Amino acid sequence: MSKSGAMDLATRVGGSIKKEDVQSAVDRYEKYHVCFGGEEETRKANYSDMVNKYYDLATSFYEYGWGQWKGESLGESIKRHEHFIALQLGLKPGMKVLDVGSGIGGPLREIARFSLTSITGINNNEYQISRGEELNRLAGLSHSCNFVKADFLKMPFSDNEFDGIYAFDALCHAPDPVACYREICRVLRPGQCFAASEWFMTDHFDPNNQSHQKIKAEIELGNGLPDIKTTRECLDALKLAGFEVVWARDLAVGSPIPWYSPLDVNRFSITSFRLTAFGRGITRAMVKALEFVRIAPAGSARVSSFLETAAEGVVEGGRKEIFTPIHFFLARKPLSRS
Repeated sequence: MSKSGAMDLATRVGGSIKKEDVQSAVDRYEKYHVCFGGEEETRKANYSDMVNKYYDLATSFYEYGWGQWKGESLGESIKRHEHFIALQLGLKPGMKVLDVGSGIGGPLREIARFSLTSITGINNNEYQISRGEELNRLAGLSHSCNFVKADFLKMPFSDNEFDGIYAFDALCHAPDPVACYREICRVLRPGQCFAASEWFMTDHFDPNNQSHQKIKAEIELGNGLPDIKTTRECLDALKLAGFEVVWARDLAVGSPIPWYSPLDVNRFSITSFRLTAFGRGITRAMVKALEFVRIAPAGSARVSSFLETAAEGVVEGGRKEIFTPIHFFLARKPLSRS
């Protein structure tokens, strides 16, 4: 664990939230969720506030835990998945592409380098955009990659503006999938494709099973989600929005290595040390210590805690095969609407 990594984590917790307001933001965020007495309709009605608070609070932990991979393994597998999306869309130099829910732009930069396209990332979180712009500059990609701050349910783009659109783990934040997909369809050129790799509950999920509901609630708490939909609901929503589904598949099925392995505390790995039980314990103690000496803002340890809860829910959901974070679909906008 590097000293600079720990300090970056401590000083960036809260994102654009004032340091003295982080703890109250954690209070408000937690109260949206079932684990703290929250309700689904409240999350949907206030999804923008909930998701913004989540990414302000969690982004530094994401960068700390996931952004330090070296060599083969997880880092390379993420690149391959991003290249797969680019190839499925048939991206070519000169195309204008949209990344919906771009975060700080990890996939955006990798796909831009791989495909030589111009990519716009839409994101409603000011802090993530500022980080993304800085990382674009450091990567020398400011000329081909940019961000627009907006809600992806109300995108400030013209009809038929983009040659290709993709999303990674972002549209699960949308309270209304049909409205979200319809807006994506509006800004995509006819005959072009939309690809996504998203989080869904699988056909094995039983809404009447209390254990399944607990896992779902933990994932929603730790990832800023109003209501995780099923894969079937996803495909139905795409069709209602006007898309033709080219193909769809849960990429977790048949994988020789469980997708949740990096988060499994029973697995030890040097390359993913920060995600092991021992690594998490060190991070937990470090965050508490930095909060105690007031380097990290009050509430930081609680953010670390609900992210750990989410990791546990995600792993258990994977083991029970009721949750997948890599359900892929490719959909095409028809050349004409009948």
